[in-house]
Amino acid sequence: MSRVEDIHGAEKSIEKVFSDDFAFTIPHYQRPYSWITEHAGELLDDLLNYMGNGSEPIEEINPYFLGSIVLIKGNSPDAQVVDGQQRLTTLAILLAIIRHMTPSKFSEGLTTFLYEKGNVVKGTPDRSRLTMRERDHDFFQKYILDEDGLGKLDGVIETKLPDAKRNIRDNAKHFQKKLNELLQLQRERLARFIIKRCFLIVVSTPDLDAAYRVFSILNDRGMDLSPTDILKAEIIGEIADSDQEQYTKKWEDIEDMLGRDAFQDLFAHIRMIYRKSKPRENLLKGFREYVNPTKDPIKFIDNTLYPLAGAYSDIVNSSYQNTDDAKTLNSLLRWLNKIDNFDWLPPAILCYSKYQSNHEMLVRFFTDLERLAAGMMIYRAHINTRLERYGRLLTAIENDEGLFASNSALHLTSTEKKSIRDQLNGDIYHIRNVPRYVLLRLDSVLSEETVFYDYSIISVEHVLPQNPPNNSVWTKWFPSTEIRERYTHRLGNLVLLSRRKNSQARNYDFKQKKKKYFKSRDGISRFALTTQVLNEEEWTPDIIKSRQKKLIGKLTEIWHLQTVS
Repeated sequence: MSRVEDIHGAEKSIEKVFSDDFAFTIPHYQRPYSWITEHAGELLDDLLNYMGNGSEPIEEINPYFLGSIVLIKGNSPDAQVVDGQQRLTTLAILLAIIRHMTPSKFSEGLTTFLYEKGNVVKGTPDRSRLTMRERDHDFFQKYILDEDGLGKLDGVIETKLPDAKRNIRDNAKHFQKKLNELLQLQRERLARFIIKRCFLIVVSTPDLDAAYRVFSILNDRGMDLSPTDILKAEIIGEIADSDQEQYTKKWEDIEDMLGRDAFQDLFAHIRMIYRKSKPRENLLKGFREYVNPTKDPIKFIDNTLYPLAGAYSDIVNSSYQNTDDAKTLNSLLRWLNKIDNFDWLPPAILCYSKYQSNHEMLVRFFTDLERLAAGMMIYRAHINTRLERYGRLLTAIENDEGLFASNSALHLTSTEKKSIRDQLNGDIYHIRNVPRYVLLRLDSVLSEETVFYDYSIISVEHVLPQNPPNNSVWTKWFPSTEIRERYTHRLGNLVLLSRRKNSQARNYDFKQKKKKYFKSRDGISRFALTTQVLNEEEWTPDIIKSRQKKLIGKLTEIWHLQTVS
């Protein structure tokens, strides 16, 4: 264990930080560069506000504190950045932008803070003050550090850049736009202020354990390492040196494929696959205890992380591919992704990964899983109920235990079916997140699954208004408050619109509402359910009752909600 006296902290100006005293490297276990324009813009605004518009000498401006960074560093300049990557990288981008926008003599001076000049006598080459992770550094070098790099940046218009490269590009362009609003003298003054009057607390530690202990108790403006970053360091660190580069690349390929947020979500789903019950601990502790990836790190990456990540990606993107018809399964995946929780994902990921080559089995499983997830959403199953149910389902998948047997955790019980039917037959409009899903599900069946709901807006509207005007046709068809309340929020009185709700139009009389509100601009309804209403000449309690019965019957058929009497 490292000693306290081996840990050193000192206040240093950016002039000293970006000097020959340090050669910063972002280690492979670090997460990608994660600051977006909101973070970078906040830093620039803070610097400009603190610097002010005065004419006093830079040396007389009060020092500006940028927080702390934590390094693994010995007596040589070489320093691994454990905490502080975001600020160091963003400051380098900002200095590079100022360099690009100032006269050559000034820009040459700024280059010395981005590069360490080589020395012919010492036999040392030019090298960057900051070396990013291997997969990001070439991009950072080409478009930020190279003196002509920013001139090429406008050509980088790819929308599918990995997160880190996209953030580098976007932050650089944001800085360039903001600095264009300044006078040349202000840009030069900003550079001098950053170099001379901005300070960091630089904490040097001898090893990773000491570094983690330090950064975990520091409260600064950086973005702490996530549980997956720490797990990466632990898992990759247990692999032989000869294989670390290969498995670091595999890890980062998966992270880039999913994106950082989804990658972290995947680890929570993997923990559930192993734990099979509601977690009582944080992700890091739970993953170590139940998954134990460091026991055989190569096996974990090859046989667990890689295949489950592929399954997760296919599921959330509804991108199943097979020589058989993939349309049915991808349709089921799209419906599952509309459920108002993601507790169903662990069993979905495990089953998909395990039976990926068995098309018929997957279609059967996901048909039943969509019914189960939708059913629990409709009767508002508590999260504990959902997690207990999905835990039992995970056990069944893992052990190949009669998934399709009548007593399987995959199947709705008679009590659940009754609860679902009762909810569907009641004032469904007031059940959070349910009306839209149910109506879309019905509409897809009525349209024979030929439509894709990619409208930017889909809203649920009442045919009989919630507050009909007095002396309107509505009060003639529904003469009392009691009768109106009986039907207003029922499934039979609801339709879908591909537009925002209109408080005035929703109270139109029936004929006017059909003509002006329920049709689209080209005079055609986008939804089969709404077309049914357009074909009616009047809207009375009997029509709603008849429609309600038909729609409930269709849902009972879709989700097999019949019970044996």
